[in-house]
Amino acid sequence: MNKLSFSGHESFVCRQFWLKKGYDFIQDNGKFSDQMAVVSLGVGKNMVSSIRHWLKSFGLTDDQDNSLELSEYLFGTEGKDIYLEDLATQWLLHYSLIKTNRASLYNLVFNEFRKERVEFSKQHLTAFMKRKCEETNSIFTPNTVKSDISVFLRTYISPKRGDNFSIEDDFSGVLIDLNLIEHFKASGADDKLIDWYRIPSSEHRDLPNEVLLYSILDNEDYGDTISFRELQVSHNSPGLVFSLTNDSLYQKVKEICDQFDGISYYETAGNQIIQFKKKPNKWDVLNEYYG
Repeated sequence: MNKLSFSGHESFVCRQFWLKKGYDFIQDNGKFSDQMAVVSLGVGKNMVSSIRHWLKSFGLTDDQDNSLELSEYLFGTEGKDIYLEDLATQWLLHYSLIKTNRASLYNLVFNEFRKERVEFSKQHLTAFMKRKCEETNSIFTPNTVKSDISVFLRTYISPKRGDNFSIEDDFSGVLIDLNLIEHFKASGADDKLIDWYRIPSSEHRDLPNEVLLYSILDNEDYGDTISFRELQVSHNSPGLVFSLTNDSLYQKVKEICDQFDGISYYETAGNQIIQFKKKPNKWDVLNEYYG
């Protein structure tokens, strides 16, 4: 495993219009390192760095700040959802955030940590990240990891009334409508009430089959024949990334096989198999949804 990557967000959650704003800035030949970037983007200096970080983390730009295929698909001249109004786009960005793995915490939580704990406190997640840093010879800096965990949770959880959060910051996050993470109060080791979190498996009926199929086609580890078990628990699998129940994943796979030619589902000798006679183009699959 490569060394883990933290920070870069400057403690800012990615706001609703930052990705489009950053994409347009790049198309206008803007440079994030230029002093005038704060004027062009209309944000503070730290926010300029944060926008650049989130564009890379969501798999929308490369190391040289060139726009990648997903950003062109969403925000380009014929962009499918330039204002991120469709919940399907949030699911797509969530998948890309985990798959791209520039923000290590997100990938590790959904691929590994959730297998150990569905319910957890910040202390549990911190201890897990410390362990992963040791395993990968990555530097563990408590304050940096603490900031990463805070931004991670605020990326997915809407603040409740009375929470001491910035409304402008937290209510405009791009992924809060997915309802992937639940927040509740429970007793800690000293019997005092503390913040706990839960990432339950769910049906997620608002996850389009086309986005799920895109995630399968985009996964380089999958061949033409894929076991249902792989779709449940393999790295970056739809079962893990989208926190799906086994029944819901099974139903969506069956619907995909009915919807798209050349994809079949078999059960032989106790094995559940998905077979591609010919894999469709992943962008054509998304076009089936976006039109």
